[in-house]
Amino acid sequence: MRLRRVWGRHKEKILVAGLLALVFVVMAPPKPIRDMVMREEEGVVIVDGVRKKDYNDYMYLKKEVLQTGLGEHGIGGSLSPAFDKEKEELYKVNGFNARLSDDIALNRSLSDIRHPKCKKKLYLVDLPNAAVVVPFHNEHWTTLLRTAFSAYNRSPKHLLKEIILVDDASTKDFLGKKLDDYLEEHLPIARVVRLPSRWGLIRARLEGAKHATADVLIFLDSHTECTTNWLPPLLEPIAVNYKTAVCPFIDVIDFETFEYRAQDEGRRGSFDWEFYYKRLPVLPEDEANMPEPFKSPVMAGGLFAISSKFFWEIGGYDPGLDIWGGEQYELSFKVWQCHGTMVDTPCSRIGHIYRKFAPFPNPRKDNFIARNYRRVAEVWMDEYKKYLYMRQPGWLQVDTGDISEQLAVRERNKCKPFKWFMENVAFDLAKHYPLIEPPDYCNGTIQSLANTNLCVDSQMKGQFDRLDSLGECGPNMQFQFQLTAFKENQLIRFGGQETHCLDSSTSNKEVFVSMCDLNSQTQKWKWSFVNKDRLNNYKNLDPKP
Repeated sequence: MRLRRVWGRHKEKILVAGLLALVFVVMAPPKPIRDMVMREEEGVVIVDGVRKKDYNDYMYLKKEVLQTGLGEHGIGGSLSPAFDKEKEELYKVNGFNARLSDDIALNRSLSDIRHPKCKKKLYLVDLPNAAVVVPFHNEHWTTLLRTAFSAYNRSPKHLLKEIILVDDASTKDFLGKKLDDYLEEHLPIARVVRLPSRWGLIRARLEGAKHATADVLIFLDSHTECTTNWLPPLLEPIAVNYKTAVCPFIDVIDFETFEYRAQDEGRRGSFDWEFYYKRLPVLPEDEANMPEPFKSPVMAGGLFAISSKFFWEIGGYDPGLDIWGGEQYELSFKVWQCHGTMVDTPCSRIGHIYRKFAPFPNPRKDNFIARNYRRVAEVWMDEYKKYLYMRQPGWLQVDTGDISEQLAVRERNKCKPFKWFMENVAFDLAKHYPLIEPPDYCNGTIQSLANTNLCVDSQMKGQFDRLDSLGECGPNMQFQFQLTAFKENQLIRFGGQETHCLDSSTSNKEVFVSMCDLNSQTQKWKWSFVNKDRLNNYKNLDPKP
C-alpha cells in the first residue's frame, strides 16, 4: 500500500529519473571505447582491436636537432692536412678514416631519412625485449663505442635488455680492461664476452647468442649506427610470428668522410651461382605498400633480428662454418625452408661503414670460404648445388667436414626442399641469374679502335677487381663480358639506362667509364669474338637490372 501511495504521488518524477538513467546507459560508451579514450591519454590507441603506440622519442629528437659539430646530422667531414700522418697510420689498420671518427661525437646526431609514413607509424604495445650482439676483432675505439651508444640512445629503454660485445681475440690494448671499465661507467647495459682465440665472425655471433637472455637476438656489425626509432620495426614482425627474421634497411657511412646516406630505398636479397650476394627488384605490390615490411629471399648477413627461440630451434649458425662466408645463405635457407619467413622492414635503418679495404690478414691457411660454401650447399640446396659446382668445380675437392648434425637439424624441423625455396621464395632469381650460364655476347681480346696496338689488359685480375689499364695487345689481354649491352660491336655500355660507356686515354693507357658519345673514337672497341645473333636480340634475352 505504501509503495502504491509513493508511486501515485511521485510517478512523474520517478518516470523522469528512470528515463534519464536509461539515456545515460545508452549514451555511455561501451567499455572498449572508454578504454581507448583512456589509453590515448597514455599514448596508446586501439587499432583493429590491437593495442599500439608511438615509440618515437620526441625529446631525444628535439635534442638532436640542436646538436652542432663535426659529423653532426650525418654530414660528411674532413681533417686538416696536419693530421695526414695520423690518418694514414690508422687507415692502414682499419680500412676507414678512423682519425676522423675520433673527432666525431659518440652520440652524434643523424638526419631522419626514413620514409615519411614511418614517422607516424604505430607499433604493438607488447613487444619482446632484445639483446644486441656485436662481434668485433680489433675494431677501432670510437666506431665500436658509437655502435653501442647509437643502439642504446635510440631505443625504447624497456625493449633493450642487453648489449653484448664479443671480442674475437683482439690484440689492441684499449679493447681490454680499458673497454670493460669504460662500459661499466658510461654504458652499463653493455658487457664484453671474450673468446680465447680467433674464432671468426660466425662463431663469435654464435657465442654471443649463447650469452644473451633476451627474447630477440639482434646482430650488428661493429662499425654501425642505429637511427631514429630503429628497434620497434625489427621487433613487431617477430611479436606477430616468432618464426620471422627481420632485416633493417642498411645505409652507408662513408669510409672517408663519415657522411651518412641511403644506399637505396629497397631491394630483395639474392645470390648468383658463385655465391656472390646480389639484389632483386622489389615486387610491385610491395612497392605500392611501402613502407610496410616485405619478403626477401636472402639477408645481406650482418644486420638482422631473430627470436632466440626460433634461432635455436633451427640450430643457430652451423658451428662448422669458419671465420666468415656463407653464413647469410645458410641462415636464410634455414629460415625459409624450416617454415619461417624473412622480411626487410624499411622503417628500421642502420648505417654501416663499408671499408675501403680489408685491413686484417687471412686468419687461416686453407680455403675456409670454399669449405663454408660447400657445407651450405650439401646440407640445404639439394639438386641445385650442381649449378654452383658447374661454376666452381674446385669446391668439390674441398672436404666439408662432418655435416651430420646439420642434416639432423633439417630432418628434425621437417624442412622443405630447396626446390620449394626456388619456386616460392626466390621465384625470379633464375630470370636474373640463370641456372645455366648463357653464351657470351662477346669474349676474348678487347682492342681499342683509337689505337689498334692497345687492348684492355686484365693483368690476370679477378672477377671483381678493377680493370683500369691498356697494354700492348697480346695473349694476356682477356676479358669475358656477359649480360651487358652493346652497340655496333664498338660501344660497351653500362647500367640500366645505358648512358655510360667504356672509355680510354690511349696516351696514359687508362681505362675508365664516362658518358656515352657516339662520336668518341676512344669509346670504340673491337672484340675478337662476337655472337651476333645473341647480341642483336639482347633486349629480349636479358632482364633489366
